[in-house]
Amino acid sequence: MSSRYRFRDPEVMVHDSGAAKVAAAYNQAGGDYVTYADGDPTHLFEFDGLHAYADRRVWTLLDKKLTDLHANGTRSIRILDAGCGPGTWLRRLVTRARALGFTTITARGFDVARAQIQRARLLAKDLCGIPGITLTFDVADLTAELPEADASVDLTLCLYSVLSHLPVASLPKISAEVARVTSGHFIATVRSVGSTPTISVDSIEKARHFKHDNSRDRCEIELCDGRHIELSFHLFTGSELRNCFLDHFDIEDLRGLDLFHNRFAPDPRWNPASLTVDKRFSNELERLEETYATSSGFMERASHLLLVAHRRQSVFPSLGRQKTDAARDQGDANDHGDDPRIDKIGAV
Repeated sequence: MSSRYRFRDPEVMVHDSGAAKVAAAYNQAGGDYVTYADGDPTHLFEFDGLHAYADRRVWTLLDKKLTDLHANGTRSIRILDAGCGPGTWLRRLVTRARALGFTTITARGFDVARAQIQRARLLAKDLCGIPGITLTFDVADLTAELPEADASVDLTLCLYSVLSHLPVASLPKISAEVARVTSGHFIATVRSVGSTPTISVDSIEKARHFKHDNSRDRCEIELCDGRHIELSFHLFTGSELRNCFLDHFDIEDLRGLDLFHNRFAPDPRWNPASLTVDKRFSNELERLEETYATSSGFMERASHLLLVAHRRQSVFPSLGRQKTDAARDQGDANDHGDDPRIDKIGAV
C-alpha cells in the first residue's frame, strides 16, 4: 500500500467556547512548546528533561503493546492519537511499528489547535514517503463523533492534559465514542488532584502569575511576555478517572505517574550544578515509584494518573454482527409468514 499524507481541515471544528479558548492558547504556544510537551522532536527516543521519567514509562508501555501485537501475528495496525499536539507520540509509534515489521500502518492524530497540527505535518514529512504508512493529522474536537469505523483501531491514546481540558460532563459520551472505535487498548494520562502546578502551554517559569480555580475547573495564566490565557482545566481523582471509562472498558491498570522524579529534579535557577541525580539515587526513586504508584494515599499526588484499559468486547457488537443478526431475524420472520403467534416488531 502506498504512503498517504492527508491534509483535511473541516471549516468548522471547534464549537464550544471552552474548546475555542484551549485551541487559541495552544495556537499561540511558542516554538519551544514542541520540546516542552513531548520531548525533542528530532530525537524521538531520547527522553530527558523535567518529564523524562513519565515519558519513558508511557513509552515502555506503548512499545510493549506494539510488540505484543506483532508477536501475536498482527502485521496491519491502526493507531489513533486523540489530542496529538505536535504529533511526537504518533511519530514514535509509527517509527517503532515499522521497525518491528508491521507492513501496513494507518495512524491518525487530531487536535483542536491548528498550529499544532501544522507542526505535526511538517515534522512527519520524512515518514510520508515510506510505502505502507498512511499518516493523517486533522484539526478536530474530541467531543465530536469520530470518523473511524466500529472496532477499527488497535491502539488509542489520549495523553497528558487532553482530557483535563474537556468538560467533565462530556466525558461519558467521549468514553463511549472512544470505546466504539477501539478494538484493542486505550491508554490515557491526566493531571491528578495532587499534582504539581502546570501552565500547560509552556514551562512554568514563563508565567508571571497563575491560579487554578478547582471549583470552576479554570486556570488563569499571565505570561511574562504579557499574554493572558484562560483555560478550562480539571484535576482528576483516581476513582473519577476509572469511573469515566469503566462502563465501556476493562481497566488493566490505574496508577500514579511520576510521584518523586519531578519533585526531586534539580532546578538550575536555584540549585547548584553539583547537585545531580546519579544512577544510585535514580534507582532509589524508581523503587519508590513502583512501591507507591498504586497506593491510594500516594497515587493522587503524582504528576499524572495513568489509565490502561482494554475495550470490553460485549459492549459494542460490531456493525457486521448487527447486520447479520438483523438479516437472520428477517429470515425467521419470513419463514413464519403471518403466524399470529409471532410478534412483528418494526419493519425495514
